[in-house]
Amino acid sequence: MKLAIMKYNAGNTASVVNCVRRFGVEPDVTDDPEILSSADKVIFPGVGEASSAMMYLEEKGLDLVIRSLTNPVLGICLGMQVMCATSEENSTSCLNVIGAQVKRFPRSALKVPHIGWNSVQIGNSALFNGVRSGEYFYFVHGYYVEKGGYTTATCNYGREFSAAFERENFFGVQFHPERSGKAGEIIMENFLNL
Repeated sequence: MKLAIMKYNAGNTASVVNCVRRFGVEPDVTDDPEILSSADKVIFPGVGEASSAMMYLEEKGLDLVIRSLTNPVLGICLGMQVMCATSEENSTSCLNVIGAQVKRFPRSALKVPHIGWNSVQIGNSALFNGVRSGEYFYFVHGYYVEKGGYTTATCNYGREFSAAFERENFFGVQFHPERSGKAGEIIMENFLNL
């Protein structure tokens, strides 16, 4: 299997690479449109800031490439968020693969960013096969994807938000499966087996 991991202006790529290597997969970490288009699967990792990530994608023409992909694509954290329509993070126009808004957690008694383990309520998605609803995953984010018809899992941190979404070949998870122990490994394995 040819797996491409999107290289763009965001971090956390190394831990995703290490995670997929445990399944015997050697990924290409690339921003080459041809490699991304010809890969069997694409992972869009991310720790970073929406506007600088989008600027990099647009400069390289990767925004058009991502929208045109027909192979399974998994966005993680920021990778999930930039697949949405817009983000309140620096008023950023995103890829609009999913017509969702990314909003900032409001100031409240809860600390922002949301960092740590939190339980996820799971709906119907092949990505979560073998994972029980209520399982805990590891989150690090100050912005969240609002709930909608695309939502396949939710989490509650002062408000309910999309912990995962799905539209055709595009999947997104707000948590970090590569840092979420056994449950996270199941998610990654399920994606690699789609």
